[in-house]
Amino acid sequence: MTRPRSFALAACAAAAAAALLRLEPVSAQSTREPRVLAARSLTELRAHDDRVTRMMRGGDLRVRERRADKVMSGRVIERADQFHQGVRVFGGDVARQIAASQTVSVFGTLYDDIGIDTNPVIDEPLARAAIEARTGLAPGRSRAGELVILPLASGGYALTWRLRVAVDADIREYFVDATSGAVIFEYSDLQSQNAVGRATGVLGDSKKISTQSASGGFNLTDGLRPPSIRTYDMKGNPERTFSVVNGFTTLAAADLAADSDNLWLDGAVVDAHVYTGLTYDYYFRKYARRGLNDANISMRMLVHPVNLSDFGRYGSLYPTLFANAFYAGGGYMVLGEGLPSNVTSNGRSWNRVAGALDIVAHEITHGVTDYTSDLIYLNESGALNESFSDIMGTAVEFYYQAPGDGLQKADYLCGEDIVRAAAPGATNGIRSLADPNAYGHPDHYSRRVLGSSDNGGVHTNSGISNHAFYLAIEGGTNRVSRLTVQGVGAGNREQIERVFYRAFTQLMTANSTFAVARMATIQAARDLYGAGSNPERAITEAWTAVGVN
Repeated sequence: MTRPRSFALAACAAAAAAALLRLEPVSAQSTREPRVLAARSLTELRAHDDRVTRMMRGGDLRVRERRADKVMSGRVIERADQFHQGVRVFGGDVARQIAASQTVSVFGTLYDDIGIDTNPVIDEPLARAAIEARTGLAPGRSRAGELVILPLASGGYALTWRLRVAVDADIREYFVDATSGAVIFEYSDLQSQNAVGRATGVLGDSKKISTQSASGGFNLTDGLRPPSIRTYDMKGNPERTFSVVNGFTTLAAADLAADSDNLWLDGAVVDAHVYTGLTYDYYFRKYARRGLNDANISMRMLVHPVNLSDFGRYGSLYPTLFANAFYAGGGYMVLGEGLPSNVTSNGRSWNRVAGALDIVAHEITHGVTDYTSDLIYLNESGALNESFSDIMGTAVEFYYQAPGDGLQKADYLCGEDIVRAAAPGATNGIRSLADPNAYGHPDHYSRRVLGSSDNGGVHTNSGISNHAFYLAIEGGTNRVSRLTVQGVGAGNREQIERVFYRAFTQLMTANSTFAVARMATIQAARDLYGAGSNPERAITEAWTAVGVN
């Protein structure tokens, strides 16, 4: 299953997404609240474990994945999806941690009292036709439709066909009622023999690049790493880019970024290719992770989806291809072209997006989330999805770059290498983990953004968990609560990175909330460093300081 994730929606794209959202997100204002599994005591843990075991025996929970824990020897992580009469319940899943046949933790969301008929009146082709009639575009072939049970804001349920389509300014998930054929829910899912050549990046820096000799020249195929990593030059063709994302067009060898002498001067394709390889290396070296799905699925970077010279023509039609990047699902990442020199956004100029290591790592991390916790891109789970990408993008920066201010220095800003202040009072980058409020983002749960805009504030509310991550490392006082956190210190940064990675990829599930993230990271700290350890203390204090209890 694919989960496109956006780095930073342009203002007009966010407005379009808000206008298209028809229903409240699945977890909002429900009269029948889902059952959240997040034990606060051993008694609760045993009760949750018994419930999960009973549901597995009855077929209401089906194991999706069972893998040995690569960090905690002897432990197993088991993920299971909820089903009703053989149909998956959207957002219903659990993650169980097992050691020596004993359950250590259970996190998840389950739905009760599902009593609907699971025989569809409308088949998938008719559901696809309904979406095509609504959007003018047919759902892509890159992912088959799925019959799912959709929990509704009213507290009831609906049998639906779930389909995905990339429209001009967005990528959307549609849910078509399998009885009436009506689209009853939708949301934006836009979440961003080999040779070694010499290359120049977006910022003018010189670097090595892994290439492949072909047809008297070279192309950007990385044969030095296990997965197939390829970077494609879309040559400023947005229609073709979205056709690829939708699965209607198959990329060919002729689409690969190419150079005649292996001296690469196109900074955007250079940085997209190099930074993808570096991010893969980070995940492997730190967590023994083999790419997005831990099985070396191919990684495809699409660069130059538009031309800057076409901003006047395409800026309103394809805003997500300019000041933006997104993970398009299935190992595809699209990196925007930036903005023309005479155009700014919120007082900031945008260079080519591939020039920022943390942006590339951010989008790749959406792919990691896609194949692990699969956090739904709405409300709190969506904000956590964005936050984890910010956190790991920052972690990759600190792994490869020296701490400090300025270009290509590791810091707690997002995208600062290519998003630069161009007007008085403007700031570099688009988000800050150290000071979310400086960018208009909440740094405390009481200040979170509510409503349907931006899928329930996924890009803004991420500041809450981002700030908890920062405080757990660096320490400090939260602006709102005035509570002070004693962090583990920059020298122990890896401890907090490992805790968040474990919680978000091993313990959390699709509908996780901030409260669940708090408990999951505390559990991960205990797993890795023991109860009462400094990481557990720092993380507990940090979540309390940002108002998540």
